[in-house]
Amino acid sequence: MEPHPAGRLIVMGVPGPELNDGLRELIRRIRPGGFIYFTRNMAEPGQFHRLVRECRELAGHPVILTVDQEGGRVSRLAVMGERPPSGEELARVGREEWFAEHGRLTGRVMKAVGLNLNLAPVLDYAPPARKGVDNSLAGRCYGASPAEVIPRARAYLRGLQEEGVGGTGKHFPGYTFCGLDPHGDLPLVDRTREKIEKEELEVFREVGKECEAIMVGHAQFPAWGKESGPASLNRDIVTGLLRETMGYRGLVMTDDLEMGAIANRYGSAEASRRAIRAGEEILLICHNPACVEIARDALAEMPEKEWRPAVQKVEAFQQKMKEPSVKFEAGTWKQVNEEIGKFRMRVTGSAAGR
Repeated sequence: MEPHPAGRLIVMGVPGPELNDGLRELIRRIRPGGFIYFTRNMAEPGQFHRLVRECRELAGHPVILTVDQEGGRVSRLAVMGERPPSGEELARVGREEWFAEHGRLTGRVMKAVGLNLNLAPVLDYAPPARKGVDNSLAGRCYGASPAEVIPRARAYLRGLQEEGVGGTGKHFPGYTFCGLDPHGDLPLVDRTREKIEKEELEVFREVGKECEAIMVGHAQFPAWGKESGPASLNRDIVTGLLRETMGYRGLVMTDDLEMGAIANRYGSAEASRRAIRAGEEILLICHNPACVEIARDALAEMPEKEWRPAVQKVEAFQQKMKEPSVKFEAGTWKQVNEEIGKFRMRVTGSAAGR
């Protein structure tokens, strides 16, 4: 039986560095729209490249191949190579051309292992008053204000794109004023629409429109109603604000639907249906393959008019993505990691001198 097209709406994680026969069969059955990888998938670069290639071949169509490769503590590929500087370290120096260099180096290291979409840049900002708040953003932001983040994030994004890797702006409409880490539970952002429009959304208006994708975060914004629920499952925010008001035309994805902010309230089936009805095209399901099948089945049971436009958009997006090299070049991997190490030393040395 032909796999249901709604599988294209899921970007899934796999449990380890190799696939077993059960996982291979699941991938053939689901035909997901892509794969997201974590350090658990990475033993060494040649092995990881083979895993990426096998996943792509099993899917049987062009796919999104992605990681969180921001820099600093959120650098999945660093388990096999060098760790790039963090957003905060780069922000301390503030040199726009270094953000562009960071983007180019990131694009090169991702291409070396067959990846084509980065879950970066972070478009949130980190005002001094928010320092120490456990909202998942520590060390990850490019500045203390939208005015600082905009040129830096744009430079990084363009550097990444120059190397043929797409960028994903996150976490719409903004995690800056979250008081909790959404990995654990649902944060509430009690800000007026006027403040959000003027500050958090300014970065998404300026830089987000240039990103291949936008990730919608799992935070609740009472400005869109006291019972508005997570932004990622809210049609007024995803379709009304991001699509219709702000005019964003790229791909829209959820943050991981297995994070506590969602999983504590909804099962995989309900969360997936709500996300598609909100207006996202890609559902991130990062950890449990069983949840992938549950989500696909839930989408397949929806009326075709609800999922078909999203599938068409994903297919068009995938056709535009560059196909990664089928051969791993160890020399390329070594060279770009050496450059990343030298770049980090330059950045951290300059930051320490300030």
